[in-house]
Amino acid sequence: MTAPGESILALPVDGLDTVRLAVFRSLCAPAIPRLVITAQRARALGIDTQGSVDLPLDAKLEAQAILSLVSNAAASCKLPVRQSGDAAQAAIKLAKMSQALPAVLVANFGPTRRELDSIVKLEAETIDRFSQDLLRSLTIASKASVPLNSGSRADFIVFRDAIGGTSTAIVIGKPDLSKPVLVRLHSACLTGDVFGSRRCDCGDQLQLAVKHLQDAGAGIILYLAQEGRGVGLANKMRAYQMQDDGLDTIDANTSLGFEDDERDYGIAGRMLQLLGCGNVVLLTNNPAKLQGLADAGIDIAGRVAIETPINAHNLRYMTAKAARAGHRLDRLLASLDSPLDVLADEAPLAQ
Repeated sequence: MTAPGESILALPVDGLDTVRLAVFRSLCAPAIPRLVITAQRARALGIDTQGSVDLPLDAKLEAQAILSLVSNAAASCKLPVRQSGDAAQAAIKLAKMSQALPAVLVANFGPTRRELDSIVKLEAETIDRFSQDLLRSLTIASKASVPLNSGSRADFIVFRDAIGGTSTAIVIGKPDLSKPVLVRLHSACLTGDVFGSRRCDCGDQLQLAVKHLQDAGAGIILYLAQEGRGVGLANKMRAYQMQDDGLDTIDANTSLGFEDDERDYGIAGRMLQLLGCGNVVLLTNNPAKLQGLADAGIDIAGRVAIETPINAHNLRYMTAKAARAGHRLDRLLASLDSPLDVLADEAPLAQ
């Protein structure tokens, strides 16, 4: 990875083992690899910083100890740190794009290392440009009419980008695109949508959204590949483990080094544009979705709440969304004497 005045070798920490670490150290020699982590992970380790940082590592530190530094909720760090450069920050972005943990091993290298000729070289600025190009590459790949349990039918329209990523629009009825269309942005949730997990409200929200659209006569659900608020399924399971240890859903994500919500709704805006839908009434409790679609060029004509039943397994999760993430769960907050008391409870939370 290169940036003005800086060239580094970078290796994602996710999946690190003894062999990969030894090979990387050999490739970097005589330089000793450093660990780059995000500001969120640094703060979880007790490091006061506003940006990503480099941590110097002992040359004999084992792979499992490095993994602990980036994913163990109980880990701490007293090493001296320095702010990471643009190249290292771009490497973190690339790790996030692959839905890996946002942490990389890096080492500076000079231009004369012949054995590095076969390694892929990227300029830091190309990472952001790639994200935008990927969004513009989105096209409609296929579609079909599917009968639903309710007796109605829906058109499933699959969108695909240049590297094979897919999201789906489920069009119920025949929306009048000349008027505001009732739309639900739904992030995929394997545990909730498919298996009925009670740790979250995702499956309940999806079923309620379908009913809302059927009752309204028409509407669109965008089923987005944004598992775990954009961190991916593997990291969602890691966050679950942290929640089982007492963190809430927001602190679990940030303790892994992520933003509390990594979703970008540019893809949803692009999908609606390709469907010819530029004006929507959004079925959501999350103000960030309203802002995200507006930023993507979609007109927001209104919002419809979608509050689902609360159970003992998702109470803390729902309370965290309302009290800390700004979700408009007015009925839930009105029923609680003290949301902070609920968040202090050590019951498991959902992602």
